[in-house]
Amino acid sequence: VQLQASGGGLVQAGGSLRLSCAASGRTFSTYTMGWFRQAPEKERQFVAAISWRGGSTYYADSVKGRFTISRNNAKNTVYLQMNSLKPEDTAVYSCALGPVRVKSNQDEYVYWGQGTLVTVSS
Repeated sequence: VQLQASGGGLVQAGGSLRLSCAASGRTFSTYTMGWFRQAPEKERQFVAAISWRGGSTYYADSVKGRFTISRNNAKNTVYLQMNSLKPEDTAVYSCALGPVRVKSNQDEYVYWGQGTLVTVSS
């Protein structure tokens, strides 16, 4: 399985970005796709997740109401729409895939993408 993340960039506070994560290599209808982020000198943290089959979504409290995760099964792609961005959202965002039970537990994700940098200026 390969995950290709894209869509990062530089944006001003209050702006928006949409990240994409395209998956290839096998079928994974029972898996969950998650987004994590890691800011400089900080631990990686959970951002959002979506179940591939039913589309149930999960969010970290810090992004609820601002970020939306969605999927396009036909394209094997998951999106992270990020609105009302804040400087504290600056991080490398990575997508991950796996047969996850606890959506925020990064150790349960098996496959990881390379990450895309999001920088939010104040």
